[in-house]
Amino acid sequence: MSRFRVIPRVATTLTRQQMLDIVRSPVITEKTTNVSEHNQVIFRVPLTATKREVRAAVEGLFNVKVTAINTIRVRGKLKRFRGRVGRRSDYKKAVVTLGESQRIDVTTGI
Repeated sequence: MSRFRVIPRVATTLTRQQMLDIVRSPVITEKTTNVSEHNQVIFRVPLTATKREVRAAVEGLFNVKVTAINTIRVRGKLKRFRGRVGRRSDYKKAVVTLGESQRIDVTTGI
């Protein structure tokens, strides 16, 4: 018996509303514009989103072929506002690597 968990490959089917809920917004920074030269796009996604859901949502919304997904959990920073300590909320980023001749223009809407 293997000690590694095997997750069976099941096609994830999402409605258009679920896709729009998963892909919240593109991250537009200097670093993400540099990464776009390597056929990668970065999106902000919910903390509960899985890589398979993100893949299905991006492929369904933008009609592109996704080759890889990397996710990053970003913990919120402690900040002070008028002397009181507050905390920014945690969020998750998804680095989506696209196929060879695929492009997503994040400056326009869906």
